[in-house]
Amino acid sequence: MNNSVLLHACCAPCSGYSIQKLKEDGYRPVVYFFNPNIFPPEEFERRLNELIRYCRKIEIELIVDKQDAANWYNAISGLENEPERGRRCRRCFEYRLLYTAIKAKELKIDKFTTTLTISPHKQSSVIFEVAKEIALQYDLKFLEYDFKKQNGFLKTMQIAKEENFY
Repeated sequence: MNNSVLLHACCAPCSGYSIQKLKEDGYRPVVYFFNPNIFPPEEFERRLNELIRYCRKIEIELIVDKQDAANWYNAISGLENEPERGRRCRRCFEYRLLYTAIKAKELKIDKFTTTLTISPHKQSSVIFEVAKEIALQYDLKFLEYDFKKQNGFLKTMQIAKEENFY
């Protein structure tokens, strides 16, 4: 599985271009949905169901992990009022990417990355910093894809429109 990469995904719209780009670059993405931060439960289910539908359509393996909201809330405790791009965001990245690394090790996949960098609202440099620290701890390689670059955000929004994603 040396060309496999575990792709942490937050939703189908963010996954479209990320999956496409990884495949173009010769990787075999395995999509990993772990997002205990998504609330309310109805929003979580909508995102998950769209990702299930999309991965089936394009024949990409999808792994869905338990949504441990209680532990996530514990992890961000005290940071609830932080602004967007603040310490809470960093902690949330750490939490989700840590679980991604653990899952990659469990699956014997030596590389991981995340769709989080496709968002113009997320600081890729912070995501990279967090992910590289985690990768080092788990003897993995983090693929530094800033998926929003080279019109990636526009491309993923076009895929979302074509696929009629929620």
